[in-house]
Amino acid sequence: MTSATAGRVRRTAARVRRTGRLRRTALPYLLLLPALLMELLVHLVPMVMGILMSFRQLTQFFIREWSRAPWTGFDNYSLAVDIDAPVGEALLRSFLTTCEFTLLSVGLCWSIGAAAAVFMQDAFRGRGFLRALFLVPYALPVYAAVITWGFMFQRDNGLVNHVLYDQLGMSGEHTFWLLGDNSFWALLIVSVWKGWPFAFLIVMAALQNIPKELYEAAALDGAGTWQQVRRITLPSIGPVNQVLVLVLFLWTFNDFNTPFVLFGKSAPQAADLISIHIYQASFVTWNFGTGSAMSVLLLLFLLLVTAVYLLVTSRGRSKADA
Repeated sequence: MTSATAGRVRRTAARVRRTGRLRRTALPYLLLLPALLMELLVHLVPMVMGILMSFRQLTQFFIREWSRAPWTGFDNYSLAVDIDAPVGEALLRSFLTTCEFTLLSVGLCWSIGAAAAVFMQDAFRGRGFLRALFLVPYALPVYAAVITWGFMFQRDNGLVNHVLYDQLGMSGEHTFWLLGDNSFWALLIVSVWKGWPFAFLIVMAALQNIPKELYEAAALDGAGTWQQVRRITLPSIGPVNQVLVLVLFLWTFNDFNTPFVLFGKSAPQAADLISIHIYQASFVTWNFGTGSAMSVLLLLFLLLVTAVYLLVTSRGRSKADA
């Protein structure tokens, strides 16, 4: 083989190697491209449009040509955060109600789900049936489940009042569960009922990775059930719990379907979550500029909480590993 032929062979081999490396490098991006395009179309583009609308005085008079709505700058944001004005005061009250609701719902969902998962670890007759039964609220469509609860909370014909008062005689009159202060507790019950099976499912899956030898060794050392849970179970599922709590928080704080199906377009003041409040500001009063500003403020708040939570939990894991 001549030197010229050998050089051509080497150059051809080099081109083949570069082409192979390029294909291997580009393949992951090509596989991700459809998901990135869908993310762009479904989330990023509407998000940018919503941010732009928050800087305009967009009312029902400019719905057909929203780009011609007057530019207001940060006036919509000033109106939303002015707690001395009716709009800002109502938004703050809704925000505080949502915070209270979210803390209670997430805490109860995690507590009930984790307790059920722990007690379902030991084998006993009927365990498979109970596991499947516990997942029914999570498997049911949200609208079907919430509509059913709405019928159950009816004052005169609802099952809740029939059991509590007609059967148990806890009070002389039926309660309005979907009006007044009781609406908050009705909403919380529905949220916990449909949310705790998800926590149960995630914690139960995490518990499968804990070796049984750890519990056997702890039992030989005289550790009781609570000590085993506190010393073995909770530390072992710590990373899973951190992600689970964050997901439950974001889902609950942004929950729109539950209050909308349960109460309709106008929720009682005690159950006025921020998601339904922003909906009212946008689609009931037809002030899309103010509603968009409220949505952007909500997004910034959730991003801030998520960033702080991840920072704190990552530092906690680093200290634990050290």
